[in-house]
Amino acid sequence: MHIPEIDRDDCLRVLSELVQIKSYSQTSGEVDATNFIAERMREIGLETALHPFEDGKRQNAVGTWRGTAHATGPGSKPNGSLLFNGHLDTNPVSEGWTVDPWEGKIDDKFIYGIGVSNMKSGCAAYYCAVKTLKASGWQPRHDVTLTYVVGELQGGVGTMALIDEGRIDEGTADYFINCEPSDIRAVTMHAEALHFEIDLIGVTRHMSAREEAADAIMAACVLVPRLSSMTFRGARSPDHEKCNRCSVGVVHGALGRDLEGWRPAQVSDFCTLAGSSRYAPGQTQDSVLADMRRVVEEAVSQFPGMTFELRQRFEPTMPAFEVSPESEVVRSLNRAYRDIRGEDQPTGVLAPTCFYGSDAGHLYARLGMQGIVCGPGGRYNTRPDEKVDIPDYLDCIKMFIRVIKDICG
Repeated sequence: MHIPEIDRDDCLRVLSELVQIKSYSQTSGEVDATNFIAERMREIGLETALHPFEDGKRQNAVGTWRGTAHATGPGSKPNGSLLFNGHLDTNPVSEGWTVDPWEGKIDDKFIYGIGVSNMKSGCAAYYCAVKTLKASGWQPRHDVTLTYVVGELQGGVGTMALIDEGRIDEGTADYFINCEPSDIRAVTMHAEALHFEIDLIGVTRHMSAREEAADAIMAACVLVPRLSSMTFRGARSPDHEKCNRCSVGVVHGALGRDLEGWRPAQVSDFCTLAGSSRYAPGQTQDSVLADMRRVVEEAVSQFPGMTFELRQRFEPTMPAFEVSPESEVVRSLNRAYRDIRGEDQPTGVLAPTCFYGSDAGHLYARLGMQGIVCGPGGRYNTRPDEKVDIPDYLDCIKMFIRVIKDICG
């Protein structure tokens, strides 16, 4: 099939302009970013709409390129249609940056900026793929839908809003590509994400009598490495077990539930741990919490008089996702990668992406879509001087062009 050439400078310009929009999650910058991409979609002739949610404070943008065989009416399901999904909200800037996070700086190797990896480069890639195809005069037989959401960093609330409101449903597309950063590898499974808190409740004494105490901080020191080494029951296969991970990211110990820190001469009787567990399709939140409970019980049993509380920290939990490596969307992406790079695309349950939570989980769990997680960025994700390899970004656009022509043509 004929593949149009991409305009390298234009593709980099679009991404640079998107990075220049300060779209911190849960701020008005989200509106600026979705307005920007909606205007770009209108400029190239897509049916475009903005969909507010959370009482109009936030919004998603959706653009549709109608195929010549578009079906309408209740229960209609186009055959060979494709949906792209990505989020425009970003994490905040941390300490340690040496370049302007919002410049959208481009040098001979990288494009830089907050959110460029997670995940504005993926969002720009599928827009540029569609723009290139439209400019070439090619027309799809089946629909191509571009979704730009916010709130992925709060558990995928933007994609959930599109589903809840019927903006996308089972009839919207047969396949999806979620463009979370994977270094353009094809990720066929990722974990469900469960955020948790554990309170360790001990017995305080003055340090002179610490032998009589049940030290909550010491208990945390025993517990954290045990949690970090956990896998969970019920994995369907060794590949599924690859998605298992538990990590503690917050430890705060002091006196009482208010964690009073002004009296360090007393043994801590309270310590709060917060973290996240990741587990595969087929494993359940209840069984994971039960496994964690047993590990906590074993740790605190070494400290007579100590009790604990374990709970989910916040909802929603992002669902797990999986797809057969033999799915047509996976095979199409694999063919595109080989065509561009002359080698097989890494495909499967691939770290670190298999530990991500992503909106792919909602599309899979809520709508039953077959899909794949694949996007530029990853190795320099969510860190000072966040950046994306320019060849990965441009090759991703070329891959998406081929997949659109293959699936929707």
